[in-house]
Amino acid sequence: MKRRNFIKQSSLLVSGALLAPTALKGNEKAVDYQSMRPTESKRCFSSKEVEKLIKKVKSNIADPELAWLFENCFPNTLDTTIDFEYINDKPDTFVITGDIDAMWLRDSTAQVWPYMPLIKKDKQLRELIKGLVYRQTKCILLDPYANAFYKDVTKISKWQSDKTQMLPGIHERKWEIDSLCYAVRLANEYYQITGDSSIFDDDWQEASRLILQTFKTEQRKNGTTPYTFNRTTGQMFDSPVHWGIGRPINPVGLICSMFRPSDDASLYPFLIPSNIFAVVSLKQMAHIHQTIIDNQTFADECNSLANEVDAAIKEFAVVEHMNYGKIYAYEIDGFGNKVFMDDANVPSLMSLAYLGAHQPDDALYKRTRAFLLSDNNPYFLRGKAAEGQGSPHTGQVNIWPMGIILRAMTSNDDNEISQCLEMLKATHAGTGFMHESFNKDDANKYTRDWFAWANTLFGELIVKLYHERPHVLKMS
Repeated sequence: MKRRNFIKQSSLLVSGALLAPTALKGNEKAVDYQSMRPTESKRCFSSKEVEKLIKKVKSNIADPELAWLFENCFPNTLDTTIDFEYINDKPDTFVITGDIDAMWLRDSTAQVWPYMPLIKKDKQLRELIKGLVYRQTKCILLDPYANAFYKDVTKISKWQSDKTQMLPGIHERKWEIDSLCYAVRLANEYYQITGDSSIFDDDWQEASRLILQTFKTEQRKNGTTPYTFNRTTGQMFDSPVHWGIGRPINPVGLICSMFRPSDDASLYPFLIPSNIFAVVSLKQMAHIHQTIIDNQTFADECNSLANEVDAAIKEFAVVEHMNYGKIYAYEIDGFGNKVFMDDANVPSLMSLAYLGAHQPDDALYKRTRAFLLSDNNPYFLRGKAAEGQGSPHTGQVNIWPMGIILRAMTSNDDNEISQCLEMLKATHAGTGFMHESFNKDDANKYTRDWFAWANTLFGELIVKLYHERPHVLKMS
């Protein structure tokens, strides 16, 4: 497949025309929801299997608006964010987030994740995912502490003034545990589906050693770290306190994360959802090195660290809440200080069942989830437009569609899932796409027209319901 240029997209602009669902009058029903996708010639990447799935799923959705949203959102990553080509006879895939012309390790994995089940049937889609594994490996080798990168490795970031080691090719250098976890998640899933072990080449093995080394370094057992970060802005969450190294920690075996998956600085350095994600990723790396690469020594190191972090989570991060009993704290410092909250970005405490770290009916997860959906969670918001999880990243009045989507994806209750679908329908502000966040009382006040992760995650939810709870989609 030839390399295709990115499209600069406003979510309301398609082929030069503003489109919107047919307006409702009285008891009339909308019958003409026009596609908000770019025309075929302007799409960055096309997949026959994705198109087949869209038609199949859409035909089983009774609600025309929900079907329209699915058709717009599910292919948004492929339609608008992919730069795919072959470099030295190897596939190379660069995935921007949408309205930011850079690739996050986290977002890029999450954006293509819903297409993974189709790669056995679609050779080009399989090559796209393989190319992303290769590209992420290059990024980690450039700097395992960075979270976002440019395709052009000589490009200088607009954040070059950040007080940290900003190399060319790096867009942003915020140390987030989950960035490295997502790269492992993608490579492992690609291999599990295809059986293609060629991705685990010398570069990938070197990157995996860097991941393990970085995790161990950020346990900060000797009280030091090579990583610091400071940015001069008016937002205090853009930098960790104490000259960029974060608040003090008691080195109990957990891994420090200076930033959350929202790219906001953590309050306490031991970010629990990301540490739980790290346990999952370390076990996946161990399995790969044991069964495919045949490096038992390294596999043992990965398993050893996974067990150490897991034990520390159980001992220090499962704490008593005044109303909900033993639940997960969001962040801790190892001294006994803790934060009870959640952030809509993934990994979150809500997303632990989505990421495979818990089953939805696990008692600890259920108690934690009950807290997250209560008024005891300072970032669970209720308003005239909807209710749902927010994020400090967007203030005290904005709900994230991603949080509503994850609530539905981790629920076993048809009524709760239907309620989430109704809220998502009611808050896209007529655009036909998900946004980063919206005002809890007025969904027309939203952030980010073009946020491909949220769009594709919504599509993933609908596909999940199609396979597991088709009766929910058949309700009008």
